[in-house]
Amino acid sequence: MTLATLSPADTRAAIDAGASLVDIRSADEYAREHIPGARNVPLDRIGDLSHDGRPIVFHCKSGMRTSANTKRLEAVTDGIPAYILQGGIDAWRQAGLPTITDRSQPLEIMRQVQITAGTMVLTGVLLGLFVSPGFFGLSAFVGVGLMFAGVTGWCGMATLLRVMPWNR
Repeated sequence: MTLATLSPADTRAAIDAGASLVDIRSADEYAREHIPGARNVPLDRIGDLSHDGRPIVFHCKSGMRTSANTKRLEAVTDGIPAYILQGGIDAWRQAGLPTITDRSQPLEIMRQVQITAGTMVLTGVLLGLFVSPGFFGLSAFVGVGLMFAGVTGWCGMATLLRVMPWNR
């Protein structure tokens, strides 16, 4: 079985007909913006999904996470009709459908990592060019950290940012 995709309009119709909407993004992404009525079950906890027999529509930010994990999502449906919201919450929003946004919530951790890493690399390059070549080491250090995170799946910068006061 392969999960079929539904357009935002078809997803809206499926929800109106009783389908359950499951947001597989992380809790911090969900807290910042989500579709009204969506239940948050992050992908790393998808095995904990409980359902009541209604059809399920899974979604993420852009549709890539859901599409890349169809086998995991299919495994938890127990044969119940299940679908993927094509284009994720981004397509939902572009279709003019409502979302609940809470700008008081911090940016998603991975966006914070990208901003921090980019700032550190740029700082290292600028200091290396204008102050001392030794500062290029800062950019190299960040690059090694990003490679390590990509290879192992563990990001020290994300771990550090999670405990910052604005993320509590």
